[in-house]
Amino acid sequence: MRGRMRLFSCAMRLFLRCFRQGRRRGSSKLLKRAGELWSYGKLCAKSLFYNSLTNSDVVIDSLFEPVYWLVDHVTRWFGVAFVFLVVVLTSSIVLIVYICLLPLILDTYSPAWITWHVCYGHWNLLMIVFHYYKAARTSPGYPPQMKTDTPSVSICKKCIAPKPPRTHHCSICNRCILKMDHHCPWLNNCVGHFNHRYFFSFCLFMTMGCLYCSISSRDMFIDSYSAVESYYQTPPPPFTFKERVFHKCIIYLWVLCSSVALALGGLTLWHAMLISRGETSIERHINRKEKHRLEKGKQVFRNIFHYGRMNNWKVFFGVETRSHWLTRVLLPSAHPPYGDGLTWTHSSTTTRSTLLAI
Repeated sequence: MRGRMRLFSCAMRLFLRCFRQGRRRGSSKLLKRAGELWSYGKLCAKSLFYNSLTNSDVVIDSLFEPVYWLVDHVTRWFGVAFVFLVVVLTSSIVLIVYICLLPLILDTYSPAWITWHVCYGHWNLLMIVFHYYKAARTSPGYPPQMKTDTPSVSICKKCIAPKPPRTHHCSICNRCILKMDHHCPWLNNCVGHFNHRYFFSFCLFMTMGCLYCSISSRDMFIDSYSAVESYYQTPPPPFTFKERVFHKCIIYLWVLCSSVALALGGLTLWHAMLISRGETSIERHINRKEKHRLEKGKQVFRNIFHYGRMNNWKVFFGVETRSHWLTRVLLPSAHPPYGDGLTWTHSSTTTRSTLLAI
């Protein structure tokens, strides 16, 4: 009896030992299989997303891609509203000048100062209106969609068409733009080869006009601000409704013109620096990266579109003779820019060189 019990207990121990070993082998197989699947998933992810040129800039651009998409679509729909806002604000300032400032100038200033204010003010207003209209309504220039003999630097991945030198794709307009600088929501239009001069001239003359209004109304602003502060005295001063409106209009004019002059003046100086270097806003970013890349290889970067500061300004404004500084820069002029935006050449007094894309 005891022998049978021992035999039974040995058999049970042997069975449990085999069961435990089989269970361990099964769990190890499952863990091994899970590890293989995890490695295979990592390999698939790397094969789909790996790029030897990936760096922190590419990762940041990828993370901000939804923001770029939202800005592109919002800007496209709100462009008309921005243009309407520019027209309304500019018109309000012009009305205040005519109603409040001009009568005071005519009553208190000498004939010489009256002549200067009237001539300068209307000239500045004419230049602002002309260049804003031309910048908003002039096509920036588009490359031909059909294959031509025009030299190109690459193929646009979105348009599937050749890209001439200095051409870039605008995601808002959904087209390639010749010598694209940027898309301006205040114009509801791209700034490119054929309207770049109008855009810069508008920024310049708008800044000059805002500075003119701010300086001319400075003393009136101080008086109006002091008068508004006195509204809360006890007893309040006996200002009429017309005088109260006059004070608030002067404050509105000075604050708006000073703010616009400060912001738009900075933008104008930035674009003036780019024009002096023969660059656009997009090319500034590209050339900066290319310069750093060449410096690592101990090479010197050269911008082939930089003809010298004065020549850059002449090409930008289309100035060929001295009289053109008056007729084409200081007076409204609808002359086309230099070149067609497809090929880039520059003629000087001594040489003429054709610049092709690298």
